[in-house]
Amino acid sequence: MNISGLLTSAGINTGVCVGLFSLYSVLRKQPSLVSVYFGQKLANVQSKHRDPFRFGRLIPSPSWIMKAWETSEDELYDIGGVDAVVFLRAVVFSIRVFSVAAVVCLLIVLPVNYYGKEMNHKGIPDEPLDVFTIGNVREGSQWLLLHCLALYIISFFTSVLLYFEYKNMTKMRLAHIANSLSHPSHLTVIVRAIPWNQEGSYSGTLTKFFTEFYPSSYLSHQMVYHSGSVQKLIHDAEKMYKLMKSDRVEQRCVQLVRCGFCGGTTTSFNILDNDCKSCKAETSLDTSDLQQKECAAALVFFRTRYAALVASEALQSPNPMLWVTDAAPEPSDIYWSNLSVPHRLFWIRRIAVIVASVCFVIFFLIPVVFTQSLVHLDKLKKIMPFLNNVVERKLFEQLITGYLPSVVFIIFLSVVPPLMMLFSTLEGAISRSGRKRSTCIKSIYFVIWNVFFANILTEAAIEHYQVSIQKLGDPKNIPHVLAKAVPSTATFFTTYVLTSGWASLSVELIQPFPLIFNSFCRFILRNTDDLSYGTYTFPYHTEVPRVLLFGLLGFSCSILAPLILPILLFYFVLAFLVYRNQILNVYVTEYDSGGLYWPIVHNTTIFSLVLTQTIALGVFGLKKSPVASGFTFPLIICTLLFHEYCRQRFHPVFRKIPAQTLLEMDRKDEATGKIQELHQKVQSSYCQFKSKKINLHKETEQSPSELALDSTEKGNNATVEVDMEETAAEKKQKAESPDLESPHS
Repeated sequence: MNISGLLTSAGINTGVCVGLFSLYSVLRKQPSLVSVYFGQKLANVQSKHRDPFRFGRLIPSPSWIMKAWETSEDELYDIGGVDAVVFLRAVVFSIRVFSVAAVVCLLIVLPVNYYGKEMNHKGIPDEPLDVFTIGNVREGSQWLLLHCLALYIISFFTSVLLYFEYKNMTKMRLAHIANSLSHPSHLTVIVRAIPWNQEGSYSGTLTKFFTEFYPSSYLSHQMVYHSGSVQKLIHDAEKMYKLMKSDRVEQRCVQLVRCGFCGGTTTSFNILDNDCKSCKAETSLDTSDLQQKECAAALVFFRTRYAALVASEALQSPNPMLWVTDAAPEPSDIYWSNLSVPHRLFWIRRIAVIVASVCFVIFFLIPVVFTQSLVHLDKLKKIMPFLNNVVERKLFEQLITGYLPSVVFIIFLSVVPPLMMLFSTLEGAISRSGRKRSTCIKSIYFVIWNVFFANILTEAAIEHYQVSIQKLGDPKNIPHVLAKAVPSTATFFTTYVLTSGWASLSVELIQPFPLIFNSFCRFILRNTDDLSYGTYTFPYHTEVPRVLLFGLLGFSCSILAPLILPILLFYFVLAFLVYRNQILNVYVTEYDSGGLYWPIVHNTTIFSLVLTQTIALGVFGLKKSPVASGFTFPLIICTLLFHEYCRQRFHPVFRKIPAQTLLEMDRKDEATGKIQELHQKVQSSYCQFKSKKINLHKETEQSPSELALDSTEKGNNATVEVDMEETAAEKKQKAESPDLESPHS
């Protein structure tokens, strides 16, 4: 591929970004799309549809960019929690690192690569991208020391930033734990694999065990039940409650016969007597029925946080397969489905997940080989001469080599996050945030192998096809083959960042799937309720791997192919604005892991640094520069030592909660007299069959478009304030309909 092919890809992606960004600035002003682009703001408010048409709604405006830029980190913390701040700090970290890398490599490394050999240059547009890589530097050149110097600068600056970021994230996590005095999870432990007692039930066995071994700290417990008919009854009751409590009932059909669309006749609703004994008999559950539905799992509540910590960390039985304890997630974070699965089955599931993952990785080599063959169309035409007649026009060839491979690869990669989410569910995650975090780690492993290593190996195979296929199979030649293939593969990585990076941010803004669902509900189902389309949590399992993968590509190609750095830097700046806007307006924060994504960011960054240094060591050896190789080897050792120090100094805080912090929180509760109040709260916080909250909040008099417009669009600095006081109907509902609790709580 030459520069013109790269410019073709950049032009197409720039046009897509500008078009979708402009479309977003128009769509976000439409009253009918408020639930798509302002789900976070509409989570607790119901607005009235009385917004007259204004021509300004059809004019694109950049006000959302200014709003996203000006928002402080404290505001983001209040809205998105610690996880949102951690993710955005990872993006800011990438901007800082690659800003320094771009300045150093474009000013020092790129000219050395371009003039590395004595050759007649064709001019920038017709130059192949290989002349801008380290592959264009002649063997034994003294200028390779500049590449080594640039590598030292990038590694040192990255390590310093990583240290201070890890330190700040640790402080933020400790402050988050210390400020969560009312979190019921600190006094709760999940117990699984409860042994069965023939004389009683799981509940009786658990009560006997904890009253015997934890007599002073055990408070109560709540059993986990097999979900089924109970959950269905609650779901149906919730639907009927929403229907009967609605402010108005639309009479869409006044005929006395069924029309077939709106359903029912004028006599479809029958008034039921409040003293309907048959209904009470059908919905009653006695103790024997509950015991039959009990699972070998429960939530055990303790009197102090320290006692819960000790119980969750200790081995409860000589048999590790019995009385398995874990720290409980928050009530909104707990994943009930996996608690009802027998714990002894999870090790079998994990083996099945490993086998399925290996098979999927092998299968995914097919699209990798296909996309790399499109990048190297000139070599493919030598192997398959009939392609010469297919690709005759130069523009068509540039489109195939510069844009099509990354598009095809992205389409195949779209199936990875849902599949990894399924694998994480089968492995037995007990929290929704833990399931997302596990999916994130699996996706990182997958994309690093299939996007980076598999493409490099495929490049090496194509490059050496006509020379000697046996040379690639010789283990002694693999380091040299990889060192030569990485600079060549940088052309594909550059176009991949253009397509997967720039275009993906535009798609993230538009929200195509919620947009289509919104249109279907409004125009097909004729549903005008703003809150009926659901809300979404931030997709950390897809966005964190993407950001870290681009970081890996930036580090590995920084001194080898510096042209990727300005493209990558522009992506991170766009990501900073887009993700801030999405966290502020679109995604609802239902649960928070307390910053547990940062160790993933740190470990992946260290891996990227060490991999970059190792590849550079191989390249310097291939270029016969012993001085550069000698200086690179100590850099690898220093990076690994730095990682070990951070692992010992900061990582334990992200694995466990400090006992000292919990003891101080317990003493504070005892001093203020809130311990009894906390005990009452923790026993009623977890409810397995709890229905969703029914929004009966006070309606705001502002129209949806006024909620959507930022203060800069309105011409003043006023903000929308929503009255969140409970209505009388809500208070009556709480008094008359208590949450379903276990009889043993």
